[in-house]
Amino acid sequence: PPSPPPSVPPLTVHLEFSGGLELLFDGAKRLSLTPSPAPPLPLAALIDWVARERLTARHELFSTEKGRVRPGILVLVNEVDWELEGEGE
Repeated sequence: PPSPPPSVPPLTVHLEFSGGLELLFDGAKRLSLTPSPAPPLPLAALIDWVARERLTARHELFSTEKGRVRPGILVLVNEVDWELEGEGE
């Protein structure tokens, strides 16, 4: 009989806020979370979840629409600008 597929350990995503953005997240400079559903999770969905579930002040300063951050907020994925990585895919 075929063996069962290997279980995938949960992915933990680490977010860091700086340049004043932490003020919108109750002063938190770092946030770790385990998204559900498990990856592949589009970055736009993660940004939308963070805005909906963790943002504590001034939503309009963080995002303009689902999965889109306001101009001037730099989103890095593994130290690379997300615009170079496909912006939310």
